Amino acid sequence: MKRTYTFDDIALVPQFNNVPSRTAPCTETWLTKDKKIAIPLIASNMDSVIGEELADVLLKNGSMPIFHRFTSFEDQVKWVKKFGEKTFISSGVIESRIDQTRQLLDLGAAGVCIDVAHGHSDRMFKYIEELKRTHPDRDVIAGNVCTPMAYHDLVNAGADAVKVGIGPGAACTTRMVTGFGVPQFTAIYECAQIAEKLRIPLIADGGIRTSRDMVLALAAGASSVMIGKLFALTEESAAPKRDNAGTREAKYRGQASEDFQTDYYGALKERTVAEGINFWAPVSGTAQTLIDTFIWGLRSGLTYGGARSIKELQRKAEFVEVTATYIQESKPRPTKEPIAEV
Repeated sequence: MKRTYTFDDIALVPQFNNVPSRTAPCTETWLTKDKKIAIPLIASNMDSVIGEELADVLLKNGSMPIFHRFTSFEDQVKWVKKFGEKTFISSGVIESRIDQTRQLLDLGAAGVCIDVAHGHSDRMFKYIEELKRTHPDRDVIAGNVCTPMAYHDLVNAGADAVKVGIGPGAACTTRMVTGFGVPQFTAIYECAQIAEKLRIPLIADGGIRTSRDMVLALAAGASSVMIGKLFALTEESAAPKRDNAGTREAKYRGQASEDFQTDYYGALKERTVAEGINFWAPVSGTAQTLIDTFIWGLRSGLTYGGARSIKELQRKAEFVEVTATYIQESKPRPTKEPIAEV
């Protein structure tokens, strides 16, 4: 068996730096093979995350909103008419709805994000090929996968970007339910070896908790990172909000949770088990504050990597394996530690 790694198992080694300031590096990156975004940060296309208010904030910062598919066709039409080629619409691999997806593309959507929990499948290949047959000029983001072979196969089917990550999300229980999933750092790093050759962007989806994780994901080869929970806990998210004992809270849930399936389908789907959870957590603040925290953390990371761009960060990246005590040593320790007796 080979050894695999999560973000906490890895650190970056500082490189010689000739970047004069944190403001100097360029944070521009490719979202798909044909579309650039100003920052490598995307909000998850989940019902408790993305809505019109958050979409406005993302666009203001040079990102692109990807709307979720769990709403009425009429609402999706409204989103496309409002945002046009500034957005993607989401779709599942449901053959009966492919005509609706095509209608949304005809109305002006920049592309479609095809979401399947296990994206390395024959049905996914056929769905991509069928959309590309009628709309070759529209971008297709496909996922999720966690192996180089799966990444390669989705690109061969016609994907313009591939989402990598099975099981690392804050509300996902797939690994605990099924036993399947590759630790996220390794999944990104190994898929990126193929991405570098095929020149199709890799979106790291799940497991991002801090700007540290984002820098590691990008250095490992991701072109951008997708974040769910942290965006869900912002003021502008589509998550339900409530006041609880003086604290404002937001509800975040996985799309495979029983809570979500009960709302959307009326009950947990027959002959399935939930592969996600829902929970309430304190609202963290504005989406702009979250974006600023991550992007300025990235800019600082780029200077430690001696890099003026994400591509240069990837070229110069030197990784080391660390133990669990590395994280302990890296955290601030404001309380007085006991003095060892001699």
